[in-house]
Amino acid sequence: MPRDAPNCEPPACCPVCRSLEPLPLLSIAGRDYWACAACEARFLDPRQHPSRAEEYAHYLQHENDPMDPGYRRFLARLAEPLLARLPIGAKGLDFGCGPGPALGAMLREAGHPMALYDPFFRPDPTVLQGRYDFITCTETVEHFHHPAAELERLDRLLVPGGWLGIMTCFQTDDAGFAAWHYRRDPTHVVFYRAVTWRYLAAARGWPCEIPVKNVVLLRKPLQV
Repeated sequence: MPRDAPNCEPPACCPVCRSLEPLPLLSIAGRDYWACAACEARFLDPRQHPSRAEEYAHYLQHENDPMDPGYRRFLARLAEPLLARLPIGAKGLDFGCGPGPALGAMLREAGHPMALYDPFFRPDPTVLQGRYDFITCTETVEHFHHPAAELERLDRLLVPGGWLGIMTCFQTDDAGFAAWHYRRDPTHVVFYRAVTWRYLAAARGWPCEIPVKNVVLLRKPLQV
């Protein structure tokens, strides 16, 4: 299977940080990938993104039971460090909750009122008119076709001092990128490194913590 560098015209900018002139990374099985020299994100050529219908068909194959103990243990990697930082009764939004919103249930059980949003399974626009003390995105940001714009939207939804908790599999090794299971998911179009999140946080003046592998906690500064 060919693993050459892309030989097509590069995208105009990085979809994560909007830096210009991304670098060629890899071409494999008809999919072209690029690397940002600024934030170090890796991403599929936007001209090759799956269609909305293709995405939906793939998501229907997921089986995420909200009551499955193994799935809950997986989500606890984000839930536990986030809960340790939240005040009692903080209002949250699970953004990209999917068809089985297990994390929302876990946080609600911990005493936090939760709103749920998913563009395919819970597309309620009124949810995006609220403001929240915290927002969670678990296994979601790698699907964003326009991550810079989505992160700006999440910023607007957070109150000052609010937390943004993200779980996604961090990309670390370009040499193994072609064989990486996370890349092979056809709906995964953006791949972040730990340094990517630190870069984005620094650009906004947000504190950034990585309490465990593949989890990042960002805090929106209090406004004076």
